Amino acid sequence: MDDQSVGVPPTLASVAELARVSRQTVSNAINNPELLRPDTLERVLGVIAAVGYTPNRAARQLRSGSSHLIGLRFDPPQEHTANALMDRFLHTLVQTTRATGHHILLFAGAAGDPLDGYDDLLRSTAVDAFVLTDTYTGTPQAAWLQERGAPFVAFGRPWDDPEASHSWVDVDGGAGVAQATDHLIGAGHTAISWLGWEASSRIGEDRRSGWQRRMEEAGLPTHGLAERITDNADAARLAAHQQIDNGASAFVCASDTMALGVLQALAERGLSAGTDIGLVGFDDSAAAQIVGLSSVRQPLEQVAVEVVAALHDILDEPSGDRTGLVLTPTLVVRRSSSA
Repeated sequence: MDDQSVGVPPTLASVAELARVSRQTVSNAINNPELLRPDTLERVLGVIAAVGYTPNRAARQLRSGSSHLIGLRFDPPQEHTANALMDRFLHTLVQTTRATGHHILLFAGAAGDPLDGYDDLLRSTAVDAFVLTDTYTGTPQAAWLQERGAPFVAFGRPWDDPEASHSWVDVDGGAGVAQATDHLIGAGHTAISWLGWEASSRIGEDRRSGWQRRMEEAGLPTHGLAERITDNADAARLAAHQQIDNGASAFVCASDTMALGVLQALAERGLSAGTDIGLVGFDDSAAAQIVGLSSVRQPLEQVAVEVVAALHDILDEPSGDRTGLVLTPTLVVRRSSSA
């Protein structure tokens, strides 16, 4: 009875026995195929494919000094929001790293402790590098990893340190909101309200800057048309009612979650988005696509590709120069902003 008949995973020894070669020959077929004769290599690879043999990762790590794993802390999604951006980003990140010989290792951390999980992986040398996604004001991960010489690339610019020396990739939120504002101005709106996050959010203020800049360039008023609220649909619903009472004819929102709150306010007033009130969100979530909400779409797939490229640069040349890259989003127009 062979290993496979009793459910035992194939081993290097069992592959060698089936291929009628030595264990070293099997090892050479995997790691140094140029050392084998073509017919021998073909026979051994055929057996490996037939039995589904996978070389032991720990043994390969000892030989190469590399785990071929990239660590990414993955926190639970925020409740009561339409934001599922990480799904798109993570899917492309997994695909891209796989194509280059690495794999993503997801790990969780204790709530309220942004550094939890990193130290264990560093001490065990379980990963070659990290991808950071939490780069908003006050997060300590980047500085902590730099102090320990751990390779990483961030999705998100270093808001607290414009002179930071690590690699990062980000999206120009201000440019995206500027596109949304231009679109609504082009549709004839002159009283465009901005619903954004609290002033402490650098990402929110970056997005707001696009609305502020375009409104001022068009000679349109901004006083009394901006609201800073939490990223919550009900807060946006209440703010929308107030802004409509003040004469707002359109809204640009910092997120699709807020835009969904505006849609609810419009429904309560018997108004229609696109016909009566213009409306654009941000993130192009699945919810936006379902309800016909115009939204700014971040190039998350390209962000993932650029993050992986930066990771490989770091791993290939640890002492090389590090740079930041800003990508431009696009506006997806649907019925909520066009009659």
